Amino acid sequence: MRIAIAGAGAFGTKHLDGLARIDGAQVVALVGRRLDQVREVADKYGVDQATTDLADVLARDDVDAVILCTPTQLHASQAVDVLRSGKHVQVEIPLADSYAEAQQVDRVQRETGKVAMVGHTRRFNPSHQWVHNRITAGELAILQMDVQTYFFRRTNLNALGQPRSWTDHLLWHHAAHTVDLFQYQTGEPVAYANALQGPVHPDLGIAMDMSIQLATRSGKLCTLSLSFNNDGPLGTFFRYICDNGTYLARYDDLFNGKDEQIDVSKVAVSTDGIELQDREFLAAIDEGREPNSSVARVLDCYRVLDDLERQLADRG
Repeated sequence: MRIAIAGAGAFGTKHLDGLARIDGAQVVALVGRRLDQVREVADKYGVDQATTDLADVLARDDVDAVILCTPTQLHASQAVDVLRSGKHVQVEIPLADSYAEAQQVDRVQRETGKVAMVGHTRRFNPSHQWVHNRITAGELAILQMDVQTYFFRRTNLNALGQPRSWTDHLLWHHAAHTVDLFQYQTGEPVAYANALQGPVHPDLGIAMDMSIQLATRSGKLCTLSLSFNNDGPLGTFFRYICDNGTYLARYDDLFNGKDEQIDVSKVAVSTDGIELQDREFLAAIDEGREPNSSVARVLDCYRVLDDLERQLADRG
């Protein structure tokens, strides 16, 4: 499988690391905004082509699939370009920053028949897979999820502490992880959603604090707190309150309600969620099937985000 990666920043390198552990995966091109940075990363990982032009890569006959790790605002339009070029695409989360654009990608995927997958990594983290497997087996049912997504980003820096050319967003990026995971784990769509936000940052132009409440028709609840003002500990922390136990997921690690760690090393072939995500993408292409976290399967998440954004806009 010959793959191109667009985006040579923090998540582009995470995918390069993950793909390096997958037999048969070959990264043949790397695209980025600054050619010097792209060349440096390409040399480190042994990638032949380093370029700033995605169109050059899409014109190549020897590229089977593209992974997009570019700024959020480019995701939908670039995904459409990749699909229409006849190549499969994996888009890092979020698929888009509007429901209309997400729907457009879904339409083009159906027109082209190519694999189109979104990087909803929580579906693949072994911690969340362990919970999902027990739900599927009928051993657990979720009553409530309480989630904290906390970072310290009062300046426009990425996960590596480097300046960003675009601005991250609590709703369209970070809340997307939890909205999708809540629907995936409960097996039910969100029927009721509410959002509140704090003041908008004068320079970044985004709300730095947000609170979201979700509910299904059967009464399953999710409470999500998000902040870019939190000065540690950083990350996203999930509490599953179930009919048969309480579980706390911290990325790829899982603990029970007594804070005893649960061994998730046998859940999948790796404990790296990004690698597992990439394995699913390549397997779906190879087997000619719809992947977990396909555009179609995560689309309803963006409906909910759109509803929440409208609420926040109406409140001023």
